[in-house]
Amino acid sequence: MDTTLLPTGVVTCAVYARDGRRTDIGIDAISDVLAADDGSFVWLGLYEPEVALLECLQEEFGLHELAIEDAHKAHQRPKIEAYGETFFIAVHTAQRVDGEVRFGETQLFVGPRFLITVRHGASLSYVPVRGRCERDARLMGMGPAYALYAVLDYIVDNFQPIVQDYQQDLDELEKSIFAERYRSETIKHLYRLKRELTRTRMAVAPLMDIVAALARSQGGMIPREIAPYFRDVHDHAIRVSDTIDVLREMLTAAMSVNLSLVTVAQGEIVKRLAGWAALAAVPTLVASWYGMNFASMPELQASHGYAVVIGVTATACTALFAVLRRARWV
Repeated sequence: MDTTLLPTGVVTCAVYARDGRRTDIGIDAISDVLAADDGSFVWLGLYEPEVALLECLQEEFGLHELAIEDAHKAHQRPKIEAYGETFFIAVHTAQRVDGEVRFGETQLFVGPRFLITVRHGASLSYVPVRGRCERDARLMGMGPAYALYAVLDYIVDNFQPIVQDYQQDLDELEKSIFAERYRSETIKHLYRLKRELTRTRMAVAPLMDIVAALARSQGGMIPREIAPYFRDVHDHAIRVSDTIDVLREMLTAAMSVNLSLVTVAQGEIVKRLAGWAALAAVPTLVASWYGMNFASMPELQASHGYAVVIGVTATACTALFAVLRRARWV
């Protein structure tokens, strides 16, 4: 089937036979395929579909109206809900676009003989997932449960390069933190990175609960032979989540160290200013004495009084400079 004939919002619509063979179909043929009861299943991919399309699919697949409403509005909290024999799953996704991490959302409808993926916002296409699944007809013969595993595994794996980029950003920021010159941009970058890590953590953490729930539902929608695959995805999600937690702790420590170094640097500056102020105070004090209008001041009538005052002042300044130098105040 020519995909250009598919309605707007439909990326792919295909039926997979029990032996894994793929046949592209139109939206209006879905109900006929499901009525055949020949062990095949339909995999439908959508991207930001309109309400009319979702209402059409509601009739074709017999989906619950509340799930359809959630799929259209998006901005749902990650969750898994059962509507009869159909699971509705909402998960958050992440994608690096133009050097920035942007977050999107994917809703999935999983029934005994169909899988529907609905993407919103920043989310990579699931076409590579289909290609990987189609290369193994035996696995595709397991039905929509395996296709669901492949999509969730792809979503979790897409978080790993993003987390690795966070690690590289943190390494670069550590160099800036310990540089001799303070830059306000460093603390701003630290804050932005921690904010992105927190958002990523909020996207990954619910995934662990969703995948764990699917792994436990053996014998129903999820066949027993598929459960180990979901446990593997769960392990991947745990590793990503643990890495994010470690990076967040390191960022918190980096922010504290940065502020401490700034405070220490400011203290050093104050010490040096105080040291030079003390040196300037000695000649200022002596000069202030001789600037007073008194006739009976010492050394006013001495022939070498001016030179003596200068020598005493210079000696006092030199001695004070040596003391301050030893204390690293100048």
